[in-house]
Amino acid sequence: FNLLLQDQFDNLEKHTQWGIDVLEKYIKFVKERTEIELSYAKQLRNLSKKYQPKKNSKEEEEYRYTSTRAFLATLNEMNDYAGQHEVISENMTSLITGELTRYVQELKQERKSHFHDGRKAQQHIETCWKQLEASKRRFERDCKEADRAQQYFEKMDADINVTKADVEKARQQAQLRHQMAEDSKAEYSSTLQKFNSEQHDHYYTHIPNIFQKIQEMEERRIVRIGESMKTFAEVDRQVIPIIGKCLDEITKAAESIDHKNDSQLVIEAFKSGFEPPGDVDFEDFTQPMKRTVSESSLSNSRGDGKSEPKFGGKSKGKLWPFIKKNKLMSLLTSPHQPPPPPPASASPSAVPNGPQSPKQQKEPLSHRFNEFMTSKPKIHCFRSLKRGGAGPEDFSNLPPEQRRKKLQQKVDELNRDIQKEMDQRDALTKMKDVYIKNPQMGDAASVDQRLAELGQNIEKLRLEVQKFEGWLAEVEGRLPVRTEQARRQSGLYEGQNTSAVNSCAQDRESPDGSYTEEQSQETEMKVPATDFDDEFDDEEPLPTIGTCKALYTFEGQNEGTISVAEGEMLYVIEEDKGDGWTRIRRNEDEEGYVPTSYVEVYLDKNAK
Repeated sequence: FNLLLQDQFDNLEKHTQWGIDVLEKYIKFVKERTEIELSYAKQLRNLSKKYQPKKNSKEEEEYRYTSTRAFLATLNEMNDYAGQHEVISENMTSLITGELTRYVQELKQERKSHFHDGRKAQQHIETCWKQLEASKRRFERDCKEADRAQQYFEKMDADINVTKADVEKARQQAQLRHQMAEDSKAEYSSTLQKFNSEQHDHYYTHIPNIFQKIQEMEERRIVRIGESMKTFAEVDRQVIPIIGKCLDEITKAAESIDHKNDSQLVIEAFKSGFEPPGDVDFEDFTQPMKRTVSESSLSNSRGDGKSEPKFGGKSKGKLWPFIKKNKLMSLLTSPHQPPPPPPASASPSAVPNGPQSPKQQKEPLSHRFNEFMTSKPKIHCFRSLKRGGAGPEDFSNLPPEQRRKKLQQKVDELNRDIQKEMDQRDALTKMKDVYIKNPQMGDAASVDQRLAELGQNIEKLRLEVQKFEGWLAEVEGRLPVRTEQARRQSGLYEGQNTSAVNSCAQDRESPDGSYTEEQSQETEMKVPATDFDDEFDDEEPLPTIGTCKALYTFEGQNEGTISVAEGEMLYVIEEDKGDGWTRIRRNEDEEGYVPTSYVEVYLDKNAK
């Protein structure tokens, strides 16, 4: 029975240790789940951050469309969605992992105490059993000794040859042994009763109590792991409503997308204000007709001071360009197509006819010149048309509608600046009044200089507002287009630093092929041709920004280009802005475009 009980203790010890191992395994599982939740939340936050619009970038302008705003709302909701997964991780760590870790430590201590008590009780009953066995053996030995002493006495008493003294001695020895047997019997009986009592208490009280405690401990462990599993589910369930709200907001953002509104924003953003061109006039080739423009015709128009005959029937009364003849021709025929690739060999013999210049569209030069002459006049400096340069202050390089928006934005911005300056001035004025009433708080004269500066700033800003409002009114048709003389006298509104503000009219196409905007769709400027001679003579040539060496021979067969020979050194007046053409000059009257790949450019670092 004792061996059987010992086996049960060993089995219980193994089972309870297995239960603790299960609990620790579950704790490890929850820890890994929390790490996954944190990693997932981090990845979601990084994903949301990755696609957030950069500040002060073009992407911010794109978020005025409903579709992109819905995408931005989705990114924000995903950030909140990630936050809920962080909440899951935090709650699982505090409510499950932390609590179970402490409970496992307590469970190990309790288990150790219970099995220590069981082993102690088992050792006690084993000691009692050993004492009983020793008392039993002693009683058995004493009984055997008493029986031998009695038999010896009876033998001596029956023998007639033994003296009376020997018989008496044997009798006394037998009595002594018999008394010792009686004492051993009494001790054995007492020990047996004690053992039976201890054994009863052991098997019916101590061991059952220990087993009951172990059972209760194991049941608490089972209940605790079940509660932890419920908490595991509840932690997820608690964030489901918030996650549902995030998903509802994403759905709401998707439903707020308005394709009509986005299309209208695109229309408003890119509406130019240009009117469609009219019908193309019929050109009767059966009658003599001047279809091209030569330099002699230009010089004749300058010499006699009369206007040129109509080109295409729509150029009468239009403004002649305030540029030199070679600049006019270069402007009219500037390349619009990509430049030819360099020849495979640097030797001119490899390309007998030389590389072909860029081909123009199949339309006569007279048609392009007529289009140039019939476009609405635009007055601003030709140098502002340099490719890649900053636009003019009045945004005249933009289409009418875009120009109006830019001017309105500028006016609003200046008005905000004026309001800021006025708020500062009002605050300083109040401070000055306080200083006047309470001199001990400060010197009232100390703010006079700052007040004067604010007044000057406000006045400057108001002048700027007047200038831009004038341009805005002109665009909106509230004011007539100013004449050339009025533009020259409006120094207040022309805050440009360039010295070449001699106002040059240009075609709708700048040398790089980009559109420019006309200043008026209704009013035409009529200036006698004799007034332009001074502008032709006073126009300064474009400054050189470096030199170049021709790597290959290029035959400029089209207007706007210039022929160069291999090894020739020329001046660079306008570098390549990405279209593959570089503008060069041979002398004062010869300039044009050549492919950038045909020349080696040496720019002057000090050139403007």
